Amino acid sequence: MAQTFKHPKAFYPESDGKPMADNTEQFRWIDLIENGLEILFIADPQVFVAGDLLWYPVIGDKKTRVAPDALVAFGRPKGPRGSYANEYEGNISPQVVFEVMSPSNNEPEMKRKREFYEEYGVEEFYIYDPDRGTLRGFSLQPVSDKPDTTELVAIPQMQGWISPRLKVRFGLNGKDLEMYRPDGRLMVAHWQTFERAEKAEQQAQQERMRAEQAERLTAQTEQWVRYERTAKETAQQSVREAEQRTEQAQVQVQQERLRAEQAQIQAQQERMRAEQERLRAEKLTALLKQLDPDLEL
Repeated sequence: MAQTFKHPKAFYPESDGKPMADNTEQFRWIDLIENGLEILFIADPQVFVAGDLLWYPVIGDKKTRVAPDALVAFGRPKGPRGSYANEYEGNISPQVVFEVMSPSNNEPEMKRKREFYEEYGVEEFYIYDPDRGTLRGFSLQPVSDKPDTTELVAIPQMQGWISPRLKVRFGLNGKDLEMYRPDGRLMVAHWQTFERAEKAEQQAQQERMRAEQAERLTAQTEQWVRYERTAKETAQQSVREAEQRTEQAQVQVQQERLRAEQAQIQAQQERMRAEQERLRAEKLTALLKQLDPDLEL
């Protein structure tokens, strides 16, 4: 059964009285990043993701705090929190934090935040400026001349950088931040980029539909060709059968004609024999009359 975080009775303040974002553009990007990370780790009960949540890294210290625009804490259960205090989190600091700059932010402020995150063990720190279209990153590395010391070192090239903790690939498309999941799918992008991706998906869907229609039309055409071929073959067979029947009828007519001619010949022969018999009878009668005129026949 997944562990559920139970926040103790509030000891650390849950608000510093400051707004979450200075403008809608900054808020939109904070929301995109936080939601993208939430979805990325939605199936892992031991990854906590939050946005604009006060973090108290020092046990019992209510003043040492910061509110990253987004944070990811591995090894901590999901669940509602008014703040993230190491005292209640097994003394585990968030390993990854994000800051989205607004016009009111400046470099000294980002430097102070980087030093804060470095001091309290953040492993990866990312700064995105949507107005300037810049993306910077820092990775916790050991200091070469101080074996037990670490520092957040600037990542030389963020385009194509893959986060060791998140396994997410970073990039910029124009001014827009893009973050890709380990499976290559786009996780975070500006709404215009999402709109372009959605339009491309719609076009791809339309192409698939056209391909399916063409495939169905081809199948129907092939079926019609087969039908036409079958009909033609059937018609040709019918013609052949009709020709055979005609030939047979002609043969029968010829046979009937021959039989009629034979019957006529036989009748003529019979008439000839009858005539011959009559002539013989007349000759015989005449001869008998000559012999005996008084003979009655």
